[in-house]
Amino acid sequence: MARPSVAAERREQIIGATMTTIAEHGIHGTTLDRIADAVGMSRGHVRHFVGNRDKLLLDTAVAVFADDSGAVGSILPAGVQNMRGALDYLFGVEFGGPDVENAIVLGLVEFSRQRPEIAEVLTTAYTRTRVQLRELIARERPNASPESCATAAYGVLTCALGSVFLGDFDRDPSRLAHARAAAEALLSAV
Repeated sequence: MARPSVAAERREQIIGATMTTIAEHGIHGTTLDRIADAVGMSRGHVRHFVGNRDKLLLDTAVAVFADDSGAVGSILPAGVQNMRGALDYLFGVEFGGPDVENAIVLGLVEFSRQRPEIAEVLTTAYTRTRVQLRELIARERPNASPESCATAAYGVLTCALGSVFLGDFDRDPSRLAHARAAAEALLSAV
């Protein structure tokens, strides 16, 4: 088996350090110097392997939302085959609890207001998720109109994302259950 190149290894390490830095310092506190410190390299080496900060943040956004092929995919795990699995994930602690990954995504959301290419990565990931949810709903409710499936998919996703956002400051243990119940009520209307 071929060993990955040093450049690929370093790039992966730098992207990991970038994620850590975003989680610890926010998007505006994520500087090349802090990333270099986190990865244990000089700033010059970081730039050599990944380019400037904007390029690095774009590559980090792609890495956060990458599917198994490395392209930006749905936020749902690859094994989700039905709405129950989608709801279990979207309203489970792994996705819905406050954690490092959510801090990274919120930092990227903030940065997307200034950088259209970051906004495009986020839009692609969430659009693919919405489409996947719409397809799962349509499969389980074959008599539903395409528009009602699309609307329900949008509602489920916004319930999940709203719950994630609230999770950063609302420690109510019933938050995820209430958000899931809202999504399930929406689905029952389809």
